[in-house]
Amino acid sequence: MTADTERVESNGGSSSLSRVGRVLFGLGLALQASEDFRDIDGTIEYAESAGVPMPELAAPAASGMMVVAGLGIALWRLPRVATGAAVAFLAVVTPTMHDFWNDEEPSKGDRLAFFGNLAMFGAALAFLREANK
Repeated sequence: MTADTERVESNGGSSSLSRVGRVLFGLGLALQASEDFRDIDGTIEYAESAGVPMPELAAPAASGMMVVAGLGIALWRLPRVATGAAVAFLAVVTPTMHDFWNDEEPSKGDRLAFFGNLAMFGAALAFLREANK
């Protein structure tokens, strides 16, 4: 086996794993965001409690953006736009909506949501890099 053959085989394997990762990550984002629409009043109320301006517009728009971004990542369509939208969303939402360190009695839910979003932010950055190759 030559070095070129090894390189092709190793890239093929990693691209297959990356494809599976993109599908799982994208569907996870889209399905999680779609849950916001099932309880849109609760989503708006939560955004309002965090001081989001115009929560009745911002919350559905952000959730819709994540559904579209997640599907774009899963299908790898307009990958720069889709991954960029996920990165932007997670960069803003993670520290503002789940700022458990500012709560007098931090909830376990906000702490878990923060760390879950942090992990998704890392994945979104990795896929953004892949989209820009």
